[in-house]
Amino acid sequence: MIPRYTHPDMGRIWSDQRKYETWLAVEVAALEAMARAGIVPADAARDVKERGGFDIARIEAIEEVTQHDLIAFTTAVAEHVGPSARWLHFGLTSSDVVDTAQAVQMREACDLILQDLDRLIEAVRTRALEHQRTVMIGRTHGVHAEPMTFGVKLALWYAELRRDRERVERAKDGISVGKLSGAVGVFAHLPPAVEEDACRALGLEPALVASQVIQRDRHAELLSALAITGSTLEKCALEIRGLQKTEIGEVEEPFGRGQKGSSAMPHKRNPIGCEQIVGLARLLRANASAAFENNALWHERDISHSSVERVILPDSFIALDHMLRRFARIVSGMVVYPDRMLENLRRSRGVVFSGTVLLELARRGVSREQAYEWVQRNAMRSFAEGTEFKSLLLADADVMAALSAADIETAFDLDEQLQHVGHIFERALGAPDAVSAGAR
Repeated sequence: MIPRYTHPDMGRIWSDQRKYETWLAVEVAALEAMARAGIVPADAARDVKERGGFDIARIEAIEEVTQHDLIAFTTAVAEHVGPSARWLHFGLTSSDVVDTAQAVQMREACDLILQDLDRLIEAVRTRALEHQRTVMIGRTHGVHAEPMTFGVKLALWYAELRRDRERVERAKDGISVGKLSGAVGVFAHLPPAVEEDACRALGLEPALVASQVIQRDRHAELLSALAITGSTLEKCALEIRGLQKTEIGEVEEPFGRGQKGSSAMPHKRNPIGCEQIVGLARLLRANASAAFENNALWHERDISHSSVERVILPDSFIALDHMLRRFARIVSGMVVYPDRMLENLRRSRGVVFSGTVLLELARRGVSREQAYEWVQRNAMRSFAEGTEFKSLLLADADVMAALSAADIETAFDLDEQLQHVGHIFERALGAPDAVSAGAR
């Protein structure tokens, strides 16, 4: 089943119709190259190009007998062509057609993924700029650490998605190769010039060396790039899920009018889109693992990879296309609660500024070990007594012997903490600090 957010063209790329169309395109490209080389009559190439056609039901009927999909295909096409069909598939082996055609399909599918990534990257960039100075607490180990901004969190997603795009682009280049070198890759029946000419017509590069098949390290690289992209989406979706917890309540994925969250609890607004993305990322990783297994084949070829690829290639592209398009909608529509972010930051009663106080004491000549002891004991008292950390520090004779009240105030100043956020944005997004006012 095609997921609801998948682009219609992605489904078409992996349809039987498109597969056979691409097989025919490879056969025609090969015949035209052979005709230009004087290997086959020019009118044979013309006849196959003009008359070549197929009916999927007919191919399937023939395959029931032959138990060979490429032979069933060429037989069905030959029925449309007439006498010139004797030149169809001349000098080729099945994998010459299947692997080269599959490269065309993968390249087309990569183009759609790259378009999806561009839309998501722009959506994340827009929201990052919007929340460049939206203050929140940063968490390590799930525990309050130090203040940050929600925009910085989104800028991190943006930078990683850019790297994902680069990986997919590289993998697209890696799989954009064809081969017409025959049953064991030594060009026993056709010269390399035919392969080069046909690949050029198909927008591919000829594989430098091949066996009967294009080597599957290329496919493993591609599936890895898709899986890594899925893991980025998983990370981002997991963060939204975490921030949507009732106890945190800082971010929420969009919840549409008329949407229902639970059959039993009418109040529920669950992060189901993000949960779906997390689940599908597991599928992409499993498929990438299968792609690694496909690299090792017996001698010059067996078909143990073939059945696997019929599943993992369309499934991975269709799943990631859906994930990217759905997450772009989530990012664009997610609800952010800045007031709740500030409320949560203040829940720890200022202990999140302990690191700054520690550094101030060190600057004033206190040993790090001594400074750590003074700051920690006040932080622990704040936790135990529910008292504001700042007030405890101001009442601590040891601390105040080294620092002034003004020093303490500066240590708790959010603008001081976040003074370099603009630099992060300029470095990561190429955008200057869009908010000249202090942290909000």
